[in-house]
Amino acid sequence: MEEHSALLETPLCRWHEAHGGRMVDFAGWKMPVQYASIVDEHLATRQAAGMFDVSHMGRLSIEGPQSLVWLESLLTRRVTGIEPGRVRYTLIASTLPAAILDDALVSRDRDAPDGTPCMGLVVNASNRPRVVAWLRSQLPASGVRLSDHTASTAMIAVQGPLAISLVGSLCSPGDAARIAALGNYSATSATVAGQPAALSRTGYTGEDGVEIVVAAAVAEQVWNDIHTAGVPRGLKACGLGARDTLRLEAGMPLYGHELREESDPFAIGLGLAIQLDGRSFPRSDIFAAQKAGQPARVRVGLEFDSKRSAREGNSVWDGQREVGIVTSGSFSPTLGKAVAMAMVDEKLAAAGTSLDVLIRDTRQAARVVPLPFYRRRKPTAQA
Repeated sequence: MEEHSALLETPLCRWHEAHGGRMVDFAGWKMPVQYASIVDEHLATRQAAGMFDVSHMGRLSIEGPQSLVWLESLLTRRVTGIEPGRVRYTLIASTLPAAILDDALVSRDRDAPDGTPCMGLVVNASNRPRVVAWLRSQLPASGVRLSDHTASTAMIAVQGPLAISLVGSLCSPGDAARIAALGNYSATSATVAGQPAALSRTGYTGEDGVEIVVAAAVAEQVWNDIHTAGVPRGLKACGLGARDTLRLEAGMPLYGHELREESDPFAIGLGLAIQLDGRSFPRSDIFAAQKAGQPARVRVGLEFDSKRSAREGNSVWDGQREVGIVTSGSFSPTLGKAVAMAMVDEKLAAAGTSLDVLIRDTRQAARVVPLPFYRRRKPTAQA
């Protein structure tokens, strides 16, 4: 991967271009936004399986005897007590003016033979440079090793109701069984398509599935094998467009939209990521005040009867009073109507509240609905 080119490229970039991916600049990376149809890719993920190149996301490892203590002092989510093979959602805050640097997944991937924990962090592509710089500035003189494996690895997300069985079909029976038994927000290792891989079950689409991390040199082979095995079962390669509509339906916040540097996490519904009791970390005093206070605006879901989509930055109105702003919006392929997430005045956040959204100088009627817009059905036992 050439890091001095105008745009960074994932190990799968050539595959995307050869298979009709419409490539765009996303956070400094050359990425496919779609292949043929965002709606088709979205529905394939809901109904069968979709595969996504998420290699642009940052993959960091933190090792050493002080790694747990160090992360405990920096992350908003408690990491002491996390068991090997478990993953937690957290925020990364700093003492810099840039306040909340990112949201991330922190994992205890394994323990070294001497019992030293080996930790992992997955961060957003757009924030990786400043997150890495901040973490390195906070490293102690000894006891912690921070490594950035983004350039040397690839990450493939396979999502959808057939995702687990599909990936399992490319593994040994033992590995397939372990992947199938993997709990939500858990991680393991396995051999996938003949290659050593680290797997997690976190997801960002509202569907079941796994994220597969492999060496960059074998990424295209693994991707091809999954694609070949999955296409007859309805799998489609998916771009960033479908990834965004899927996460919107699932009510999942995105950094730069719902979550920003100056955000109140409790107003967004991310209080689960802030664990304050007996802890001190960057901005913990500010988060404590926010938790005790009453936010002026909170995150809500908005549903429209029309297909006309609201976009980030559209204003929300209650009569002649502006009461909020849209943070994400799109047509929902699953629901067949437009949906949006917005920050609105707390007094207007109750489900059923009627509001208007100004879209291209025209008001569109909307109503507040609970999040998420879509929740997958869990498989029922067969008689």
